[in-house]
Amino acid sequence: MGNRSNSLKGDFRSDTVTQPTEGMLQAMASTQVGDDVYGDDPAVNELQEKFATLVGKEMSVLFPSGTQSNLAAILTHCGRGSDLLVGNKYHTYVFEAGGASVLGGISFTPLPTEEDGSISNESITSHVKPDDPHFPETRLLCLENTVSGNALPVDVLRKNAETARKYGLGIHLDGARLFNAAIELNVNPTEIANIADTVSVCLSKGLGAPVGTLLAGPSRLERSIRRNRKILGGGMRQSGYLAAAGIYALDNHIDRLAEDHNRARLLANSLVDLAEESGIRISQNTNMVFFEPHPDDHQPLLDHLHSDGFLVTGKKPAFRFVTHLGVNDRDVEMFAHSIKNFYKRK
Repeated sequence: MGNRSNSLKGDFRSDTVTQPTEGMLQAMASTQVGDDVYGDDPAVNELQEKFATLVGKEMSVLFPSGTQSNLAAILTHCGRGSDLLVGNKYHTYVFEAGGASVLGGISFTPLPTEEDGSISNESITSHVKPDDPHFPETRLLCLENTVSGNALPVDVLRKNAETARKYGLGIHLDGARLFNAAIELNVNPTEIANIADTVSVCLSKGLGAPVGTLLAGPSRLERSIRRNRKILGGGMRQSGYLAAAGIYALDNHIDRLAEDHNRARLLANSLVDLAEESGIRISQNTNMVFFEPHPDDHQPLLDHLHSDGFLVTGKKPAFRFVTHLGVNDRDVEMFAHSIKNFYKRK
């Protein structure tokens, strides 16, 4: 695992900050590679087959990033002038630069997101466009799991998909942290993935690989997905080195996600008394803890944590603290102690 600087005590910004473990680095160094654009990189082919089997799909394709894989999926399901439905707090709508509109000529119809991250079936029904030349044709429903760390129950997503399919819509699932959801819900990943036609899962978050997302789906969509990857500049050559990291992650880092969830729970529990005393809102979902201080305390707390050797993002109104394989029990204890010290000194 990568070395920390002497002054850094813990990085709780995101699970994207993980660095390869020694075992992963050894796997990367010893792999055989080819040229994936020609389809002859053995490690990439092994990774794609392994992942497709894990999520119960016929095939999968390796992408450099989750944003690109989601966009390729949307372009595969939709044509120019089409419309997609998506939760108004979902990553594909909020944090992916409107790529479907910018590059695909596809419009977004954002649906109200409930407090738990779900969208209602009634909202799906009421936002499908009528068959009228005045409106774009609704072609796709984009779902997400987890949402802000919250693992949505399979039945909720399944009913969303069933509602959408009544109108002939395709279903894409942004499952960047799908394995976190599966661990939290204690279900096989296929149960979540099977509700959608296509599903993307990130290798470089909790799974700890340095780069990569896999987009899985039926074989009939593979040619279109690969073409869209090429259009978006996602074809990579000797990407087997990255694929080797992905294989190692799938073999070794899925079950250990439960450790991240437990550490997030430990952190939240450590701060419960402080939250009650100081009127702080705190919640924990999978590997994320949301900590909402009084607005006047937000910047001073951020400055305190940084000066004390902890990296966090300054999101408002609530901080998001994320546990991952680069964080251990001692890190969590020291981090909670630092937060408590801030309030003691006020």
